Amino acid sequence: MRVTMIGAGYVGLVSGACFADFGHDVVCIDKDDKKIAKLEAGEIPIFEPGLDALVAENVKAGRLSFSRDLAASTPNADAVFIAVGTPSRRGDGYADLSYVYKAAEEIAQVMDGYTVVVTKSTVPVGTGTEVEQIIRRARPDADFSVVSNPEFLREGAAIEDFKRPDRIVVGAEDERARKVLRELYRPLYLNETPIVFTNRSTSELIKYAANAFLATKITFINEMADLCEKVGADVQEVARGIGLDGRIGAKFLHAGPGYGGSCFPKDTLALVRTAQNHDAPTRIVEAVVAINDARKKQMAERVIEACGGAVDGKTIAVLGLTFKPNTDDMREAPALDIIPQLQASGARVRAFDPAGMNEAKGLLRDVEYAEGPYQALEGADAVAIVTEWDEFRALDLNRVKALMKAPVMIDMRNIYMPAEMAEYGIDYHSIGRPQRNGR
Repeated sequence: MRVTMIGAGYVGLVSGACFADFGHDVVCIDKDDKKIAKLEAGEIPIFEPGLDALVAENVKAGRLSFSRDLAASTPNADAVFIAVGTPSRRGDGYADLSYVYKAAEEIAQVMDGYTVVVTKSTVPVGTGTEVEQIIRRARPDADFSVVSNPEFLREGAAIEDFKRPDRIVVGAEDERARKVLRELYRPLYLNETPIVFTNRSTSELIKYAANAFLATKITFINEMADLCEKVGADVQEVARGIGLDGRIGAKFLHAGPGYGGSCFPKDTLALVRTAQNHDAPTRIVEAVVAINDARKKQMAERVIEACGGAVDGKTIAVLGLTFKPNTDDMREAPALDIIPQLQASGARVRAFDPAGMNEAKGLLRDVEYAEGPYQALEGADAVAIVTEWDEFRALDLNRVKALMKAPVMIDMRNIYMPAEMAEYGIDYHSIGRPQRNGR
């Protein structure tokens, strides 16, 4: 099939490359001239494991191309995907749908023959209806359908998620559109992937409900971690004990500094606003948003307490800046709250991240960036592990202790064991576990 993907960002580029790998002919459209020039030169503008090879293979095979010209590709397309950003609007938290609506206007001007317009972007309930109205007003005679097909891609594992998903959700109002989407995803039938067909509003809400539920699990286990610290329990054992219950499941029960990234923060807030507008407030989600915002700010206090209550004049090493490993995404990352608060308390911050430092340099001021984890530790009064990159999981602890001015570690991801750290004489602080400090 012929596919046009509007937006060559994270969702659009991954989806376009994977559709091309399924055998479809895909053109990714973007207005960012520099991004298109990089893609045409074989440069991938985002960090996602395996994406560079996947793009290169399908470009070479002639199934994937990039363009700035929507008019050249859309008239022949069986499906046109809208995969543009829907960031939170500043000040009110509503999803900014201006890019989605602009895309709909532009599609209306160039579409020819029956076309399925697919909203891949995460959008509030009712957006598909508005997209349909925009196209209908511009082209009353057009033959088209508007479909909701939300993405469920995890940064760092997006290709696997696209090719071996738990499910495909399609919100379509007519059988012609459902037939096109079945054909697009036909290769997944071999894996017996469930395709959930619903109406558009249900599909749009499924995406928000899924992200809100996962954010709630993270927030719940973080609150249990705080309780564990008060009563002498171990949050990792609590998480295992409840996660083995099939009704609950083990995923997203990892205590830490709070969730971040491109999806959970903006989607939970957008769901809250949508629910308020329809007089059906989501009190649980409102609490999740407030608790998570507060938690990220509280993490700096944990570092200060581990340093004896003051960090003025001290050097704090920070390992990990991105909101999760295997991505360069700094959006809503806990480090963006933690580091400025440490600096406001007088600390000097030296940081290292395997992929996120270029992004971080535009967001954090007066941070010294190291070339590796051990360089970050040299002469440090404490080290905070903020993101659980694999290369931080097996540090040479003798070397760690020797390099640091004071062997104090605040492990916000619980990647080390308290008993082991005590053996090395490291003053170790983790999240939701009994402390066995080495000092």
